[in-house]
Amino acid sequence: MEKGSTPCFVIALVIFDDTLEAERCAVAIKELRRALRWGDHREFKFNDCRREIRLAFLEKVATFTFRVRAIVMVKKTIYSGHLKSDKESFYRYAVKMVLKHNDGTIRGARLRIDGHGDREFKRELRAYLSREVQSKPGELAVIRDLKIRDSKEDVLIQLADMVAGTIRRHAEELKDDREQYRAAIAARLEDVWRFGL
Repeated sequence: MEKGSTPCFVIALVIFDDTLEAERCAVAIKELRRALRWGDHREFKFNDCRREIRLAFLEKVATFTFRVRAIVMVKKTIYSGHLKSDKESFYRYAVKMVLKHNDGTIRGARLRIDGHGDREFKRELRAYLSREVQSKPGELAVIRDLKIRDSKEDVLIQLADMVAGTIRRHAEELKDDREQYRAAIAARLEDVWRFGL
């Protein structure tokens, strides 16, 4: 929300309905990292990659079967003083909204969230999501298991970062390459919710 920050905030869920497919995709990402002669702990981060690496990554992962549900929050449309001033509350709220409004497409999820926060923040996030993201009586819970992981240790969280970066780049309409990135994963986009618009 601060001066100099990006106009949009994006949370992207990369949903694999098949665990084996998720594992295959993770292996392909690691193989791409080796082909680039990167070390085993170097991350794919949208903002840190060159255009050709972004495209190679997105084209590689798009061959796997997954779905993307995302929320794009245009920061200038957020009027809550609390959300504007408290970064952790804003983050929790955005995650809650994208999970809660899933049109019944997410049930029994083993959710992995990128997190570098302290233990207290992680505990509060778990409690907040279990309280706020509830299914209707008789339905399988939206979240079965939640783990907060360091993206350096999880290439599928890196996948979510690359997808979120792609969606943000497209939504902000500031750079000419935005259509190329989106086109690479367009078939995987199930829902991109432009919140507040």
